[in-house]
Amino acid sequence: MSEFKDKVVIITGAGGGLGKAHALEFASRGAKVVVNDLGGSGDGTGASDMADQVVEEIRAAGGIAIANKASVADKAGAQSIVDDAVAEFGTVDILVNNAGILRDKSFKNLELKDWDLVMDVHLNGTAYVTHAAWPIMYQKNYGRIVMTSSTSGIYGNFGQANYGAAKMGMLGLINVLAIEGASKNVRVNGLAPAAETRLIGMIPGRDVDPDNPDPMRHPKLVTPAVLLMCSDDAPTGKVIQAGNGRFATCAIFSNDDLQFDADVTYEDLLARKEQLLDMSGAQEGWSWRRRQAEDNANK
Repeated sequence: MSEFKDKVVIITGAGGGLGKAHALEFASRGAKVVVNDLGGSGDGTGASDMADQVVEEIRAAGGIAIANKASVADKAGAQSIVDDAVAEFGTVDILVNNAGILRDKSFKNLELKDWDLVMDVHLNGTAYVTHAAWPIMYQKNYGRIVMTSSTSGIYGNFGQANYGAAKMGMLGLINVLAIEGASKNVRVNGLAPAAETRLIGMIPGRDVDPDNPDPMRHPKLVTPAVLLMCSDDAPTGKVIQAGNGRFATCAIFSNDDLQFDADVTYEDLLARKEQLLDMSGAQEGWSWRRRQAEDNANK
């Protein structure tokens, strides 16, 4: 018996690519799936019935699913995704924030309207849908949330200032919500995926056929990480990189902080510049919290 049987799962941007792969896998394991997708192009324009097509595929295989075609970037639309889940299935157990678009340009050539739109879909859209689902999960002491981040934000990528900033912004939201949800068994994690999708095909120089992806670049190879982060024994506050049959966890590290007196000057810090920038002994987490924990343990 699958642990996902009868779980109510919302997946945004599930009309194709990664979201579709997640939706099909959850449904195959007995979950009740809300397939959300506006059906627009990779740059966010237009609309279509992509969500309906995925629902039809799930139902043809004996699964349970409904479609929602709202935009996550619209507050009312985001709320409607959760409302539809509750109206049809009674609750929400799992939310996979996957919807996204690209408007890539180097920062000096980027128009601010393209900055705003990418932020609205990726970061605000993720927050809007999560905010709608959060009270339900919080009240019933159970919830699993995945936010789709990107190595473009974590490590950077030329021409993706808007996309990278939005994706890195998700990490701040993950860090806070993992803390706020801990006492209510609401676990929040991030995904940094790699796969051949139509969005990847929009990047100059990428030769991608999203309908026939390279087997080792197929979106379904990312999905196991999503299931792990949505399982009953899921971690929280983690970011998992997944793609090409490879999986890894990435995290924030810091070295030990340098302690100075209250009259510290620029020259004092400059004299210890090499020590400040030396990450050879860095550890996961914030050095101030580590020091505080050590001080408390020694009391």
